[in-house]
Amino acid sequence: MSHSLHKIAVLMGGVSSESEISMASGKAVANGLRAAGFSVVEEEITSPDIALDSSVDLAFIALHGSFGEDGVVQQRLLDLAIPFTGSSVVSCENSFDKVKTRSILRQLGVPVAAGEVLQFAHERTLPLPVVVKPSREGSSMGCHIVRHEEEWLNAFADAVLFCEDVLVEAYIPGRELTVGIVGDQILPVLEISPQGDWYDFKSKYQSDETVYQVPAELSSSISEKLQAMAWEVFNGLDAKDLARVDFRLDPANRPFVLELNAIPGFTE
Repeated sequence: MSHSLHKIAVLMGGVSSESEISMASGKAVANGLRAAGFSVVEEEITSPDIALDSSVDLAFIALHGSFGEDGVVQQRLLDLAIPFTGSSVVSCENSFDKVKTRSILRQLGVPVAAGEVLQFAHERTLPLPVVVKPSREGSSMGCHIVRHEEEWLNAFADAVLFCEDVLVEAYIPGRELTVGIVGDQILPVLEISPQGDWYDFKSKYQSDETVYQVPAELSSSISEKLQAMAWEVFNGLDAKDLARVDFRLDPANRPFVLELNAIPGFTE
């Protein structure tokens, strides 16, 4: 990022269920940019009608969820002729929608869990355990692991509140791993060890017990494979500037891609 930029607007907040997380991300980004010597203005976004001062040279998008990661704010900034960080409108649309992401990854031959897209609970054909996810939501909002039939209806009902398309995937036991990418630099593999079964909203933002280890304790061949897959996903989804690719590594050391986060969290 060039210091010839006179003013960077950090966009945070937003109108999604992840607005509080976005505020924390935005504050961290703004502090980091100031520490690096940039002139920064913090812009809390409260409606889709964005209006930035004409002196702004670049918008750093720290918005999560809908209107942040789904291509909408990117299109608005294009309309305003304001350069912005991150991926294009179409790339964000594809990576935010888990069903679209899954389709693209399968076309690329990238391993994903067995899954199906449902609009009604009775349509499920996959055996338990499964992971239930709203197609268009982030930060594990509306996501559940369902191990028993008596849990199914409540889990589905919660997921469908966020989005009419619900992605149901086979649960993959194993390790939670993630690979960050900044520019053309592939970062070391990070392992996430939540206290519960998986890395849910509470583990991400409300728990001090989640353990993060980087680099993850993996063989060099597995680490290199995960990094290569992350780069393939990054390019396959036409991502730009920065992203995070999440994986599950099963007990046989087989990696499965969960998703690409086009605007990963920057919370401390």
